[in-house]
Amino acid sequence: MECRIGCAACCIAVSISSPIPGMPDGKPAGVPCAQLTADRRCALFGKPERPAVCGGLQASEDMCGATNEEAFAFLAELERATSPALKRKA
Repeated sequence: MECRIGCAACCIAVSISSPIPGMPDGKPAGVPCAQLTADRRCALFGKPERPAVCGGLQASEDMCGATNEEAFAFLAELERATSPALKRKA
């Protein structure tokens, strides 16, 4: 499956704990990545400085859904389900 152009759900909805150029402490969930371009593409795509976690995340029908809204909802739920801070509160 290929990414839907303009979606960028994975570049916004999820947190990234590893450093990203422009975001040395990583990226909080819900915050657009500093490497997200105006047309909602990754400026680091295919470059060695792209975090491994980003390169390892592959588009799938389950994750991306049929719309950008479905992708954001799926990834927001995944973020909630895997957040150490939220797990401690449960």
